[in-house]
Amino acid sequence: MGIFIQLNKRTGETKSHRNQARKQGRIPAVLYGIGKDTLSLEVKESEMLEILRSNPRAILQGTTPDEKVMPIKVQNIQREVMTGKLLHIDFHHVNMTESMDSKVTVHFAGEATGVKSGGTLTVLLHEVEVRCMPGDLPTTMEVDISNLDSGDQLLVSDLIFQAGIEVLTDPKTVMIQIKKVHEEIA
Repeated sequence: MGIFIQLNKRTGETKSHRNQARKQGRIPAVLYGIGKDTLSLEVKESEMLEILRSNPRAILQGTTPDEKVMPIKVQNIQREVMTGKLLHIDFHHVNMTESMDSKVTVHFAGEATGVKSGGTLTVLLHEVEVRCMPGDLPTTMEVDISNLDSGDQLLVSDLIFQAGIEVLTDPKTVMIQIKKVHEEIA
């Protein structure tokens, strides 16, 4: 179950070692949250990019150099400013028996009635902050907006999550607005 990623021992600690690793498709990384130890690691850039494309907030099954498999999540990503190329990844061990805070991406499905009649759709928020057990964390949430008419809005409080998920984002926050188009008088 889950997405697996191989966490390899880092080949060197100097800047030149890290740059050489990047040229060879390996990204320097660290793993926090496993007691007092912090592990210096490397991951394959291609694997990491695929994970970030498919579900950047997924709880991963990280295989450490000593063959231990543990639940981890991406805590922080450092990218090169101009190119966006991955420079460094911080992973954090996930305790599966304690609730955690995370963000859930919201995908909007359907075409709003208000847009069909000439209104303008404005998306103000694409994700919400939630608290839940790691095993209950949804990868994404899909919301059908086809019933929204001109002048309507979708609030965070309109989202319906499964039991056990507490929404931390302010429930009054507007996620989507359908604005009416005013006709100009000639």
